[in-house]
Amino acid sequence: MSNSSRCAACKYLRRRCPQDCIFGPYFPSTNIERFACVHKIFGASNVAKMLKDLPEGRRREAAESLVMEARFRVQNPVYGSVGIINQLRLQIMEAEYELAKTEGLIALYHAQAQCVHNHQNSVLQPIDGITFTPQNQDGHSLLLGPQQEQTTSSSFIDDFTTHEPFLYY
Repeated sequence: MSNSSRCAACKYLRRRCPQDCIFGPYFPSTNIERFACVHKIFGASNVAKMLKDLPEGRRREAAESLVMEARFRVQNPVYGSVGIINQLRLQIMEAEYELAKTEGLIALYHAQAQCVHNHQNSVLQPIDGITFTPQNQDGHSLLLGPQQEQTTSSSFIDDFTTHEPFLYY
């Protein structure tokens, strides 16, 4: 490269840009901040050594990886990109937990509807002293109606939604 069109690395380092500059193809002169970030984290000589040790076809990918990691390290000096990966992994686990909980509630509602359909005008038999009366969304018994509702039994749905299951990591 000639002096008039130095790459971002040579501009940042305030030096002449040689014809065979290792930085030229990967750090264009239009984006000096990109190289500045990489230089701050890895250093120019380390980046040059890494790029020279790679085959020509892999250098662009390596330069992009160095830029990404450097930006993450500037944002989060301790964890870098691993911190972002862990945050995303946690969000995925929380979403999976919510999905499983919702699917369980849907299955429970379907089971209640099937129970009501199969046992018209009857209350299910108590199991271990717990009386189960299917209820609608308003908490009214589907079998007895709002005026005849039992006051001593609690809704199985309420019991299910108030107890948080364990999360396994």
